[in-house]
Amino acid sequence: MSRRTKRPARPARPAAESPGPKACPCGLTATYAECCGRYHAGTAAAPTAEALMRSRFSAFAVQDGPYLLRTWHPDTRPASLDLDPGMCWTRLEILGTTDGSAFHSTGTVTFRAHYTHGAEAGSLHEQSRFSRVEGRWVYLDAVFAD
Repeated sequence: MSRRTKRPARPARPAAESPGPKACPCGLTATYAECCGRYHAGTAAAPTAEALMRSRFSAFAVQDGPYLLRTWHPDTRPASLDLDPGMCWTRLEILGTTDGSAFHSTGTVTFRAHYTHGAEAGSLHEQSRFSRVEGRWVYLDAVFAD
């Protein structure tokens, strides 16, 4: 009878790394689920005009047309929205805000939204106007700044 020696145990294989929580497209440090995702899901409402602007940028980034329509003022909302799947919204810069807090009924947000479309990179510079309808912030209209 031969004596067998025990082999040392193999180290356990590391589990396949799952990607971490997805960053929010709006540029804040929270994850998408903790930030704009909850507005898109309808579990929370944007508390300020800037928060609504950020959530709408994120909605463009994730192609959430129903959210964009839901958060558009009824007087200026289009009947439908055709989002371009080739448009990739990459970064949002908030350049300034006027009013738009919990204590206001209107507000403006000036921003620059960066995108790529195919091999072309560009940006959209805009001042958007927001107002409250039934207590919730909605996008009213915009003036292009460039």
